[in-house]
Amino acid sequence: MSKPKETLNPFEIARTQIDRAGKKLNLDAGMLEILKNPRRELTVHFPVKMDDGTVKVFTGYRVQYNDAVGPFKGGIRYHWNVSLDEVRALSCWMTWKCAVMGIPYGGAKGGVICNPKEMSKDELEHMTRRYASEISIIIGPEKDIPAPDVYTDGQTMAWIMDTISMAKGFAVPGVVTGKPLAIGGSLGRDEATSRGLMYAVREAAKKTKLSLKGATVAVQGFGNVGMHFARLMHDEQGSKIVAVTDSKGGIFSEKGFDPKEVLAFKEKTGSVVGFPGTKPVSNEEVLELEVDILAPCALEGVLTSENAPRVKAKIIGEGANGPTTPEADDIFHKRGIVLIPDILANGGGVTVSYFEWVQNLSEFFWTKSDVDQKLEGVMVGAFNRVWDMREAKKVDTRQAAYMTKGVIPLQRECVSPHAPAEERGVPHVRPEHLHRVEVRDLPHEIHQRLFVLPRGKGPEPVAEEFRSEREPDETRCLRELMGGGPRTTHEGQHLAIPFQRQIGQEDEVLLCGIGGPHRCPRRIDDGFHVSVCHPVFLNRIKVVFPRPSCLDEEPALGQDDPLLGG
Repeated sequence: MSKPKETLNPFEIARTQIDRAGKKLNLDAGMLEILKNPRRELTVHFPVKMDDGTVKVFTGYRVQYNDAVGPFKGGIRYHWNVSLDEVRALSCWMTWKCAVMGIPYGGAKGGVICNPKEMSKDELEHMTRRYASEISIIIGPEKDIPAPDVYTDGQTMAWIMDTISMAKGFAVPGVVTGKPLAIGGSLGRDEATSRGLMYAVREAAKKTKLSLKGATVAVQGFGNVGMHFARLMHDEQGSKIVAVTDSKGGIFSEKGFDPKEVLAFKEKTGSVVGFPGTKPVSNEEVLELEVDILAPCALEGVLTSENAPRVKAKIIGEGANGPTTPEADDIFHKRGIVLIPDILANGGGVTVSYFEWVQNLSEFFWTKSDVDQKLEGVMVGAFNRVWDMREAKKVDTRQAAYMTKGVIPLQRECVSPHAPAEERGVPHVRPEHLHRVEVRDLPHEIHQRLFVLPRGKGPEPVAEEFRSEREPDETRCLRELMGGGPRTTHEGQHLAIPFQRQIGQEDEVLLCGIGGPHRCPRRIDDGFHVSVCHPVFLNRIKVVFPRPSCLDEEPALGQDDPLLGG
């Protein structure tokens, strides 16, 4: 019996990957069917008046795959080859990417069939605004948060945010991520995917005893992800970049080159092709070069059973989504090539998108070093969990990633592994150190038990899950499979928030939950009365902390905390 023909349909590839992991996890057929199908698909056809006066009708998509652990999240791409199956696959991968990273989002994706290279800025703006209007019924900070993808950028997100804000009557910065800094973007977002990929490659190199200093690197795709990855590997890891490509071709040099100089050349000429001191190389040939690290950062389906036997890299870091077929996965695993799958390797983008969303909702912004440090902690934690699963189950890294349960990045994981010991240490906390408190005025009459740790006794993550009795069992099981974490449905079915509590210096109450630390001290009579804007809820939540006896002799807190508007 002949083997079935290898498929390059991205959605079929995604479904096959889920099937493989599902069998290893012994999931029942019903659960697999849920995981293999999107929840909602929206197809829109909309007219746009072009610069020459003609009217062109564009087709766009928005697929919302799964929101078991949080709002839908995923980019929007503009490309002439966009298809519904491609968008389905990308939304599927985004779902699992958020799960393995421990980010409280579900997966979504959008796209418009167009050729942005042949469109003016005005035409792109008109198309973007009309597309945003068409999908506005299903997006929003609490429902679905788009971001940039192929041939979209911060300007695209600014147009979408402005369009939605005009309809709402007030600014809604949290409706998209990847925005310009001036309107609520986050420092570090432009290079987040690449920096996360660098961290993943660095950790894989440690596991395989490969020194990154002087290691040779080839990058397919010199767009935002590929360019920043090459720069970071060159500047921060001391690696030698020997080959890069773009849509018009590529360059190769055994001596290596500085990616920043290549970028300057591309900005002048429109391509990397012809960079002085290099030889031409095609997008196909770059995959088969004898290098230590290969980073496919372009489109999906480039590594197949046909070329996988000729790939010579020791480590493959998937900067693109879905660049490898299941058949190629098997070949790489048998050959001992370490492949870092897309849902782990390029998870830095959605992680910092989450950070941006949190900053928008809390109206408190972080420095770039804060963002990079938190990203490193999340990436290293996710990589180690996946690697441990790989070793324990004797599977390839992709299957391990699909099998790994994500962990919501509490404050401890958001600390860089290279931070001082006192920042990483977690002293033991005994039950008598905990003080139970009540959260009042939560949506849907859901009350949570939280804990406060006296000063000097933490930080220690204290995570408890609380849910209403209305949560269906199948939803709970699905949420736990996808990594648990904070969740409230639009219908108010259930809620689960892991929190860390500590009384810190100067009697500050630190709310170190998924949104990072919120400094919200306010003394009222015998307790703390604080208001926080938690990312899961878009309204103010009043919290009353009964005053621990250990602070009875402390002076009262002032009433002029800038974070509370006092």
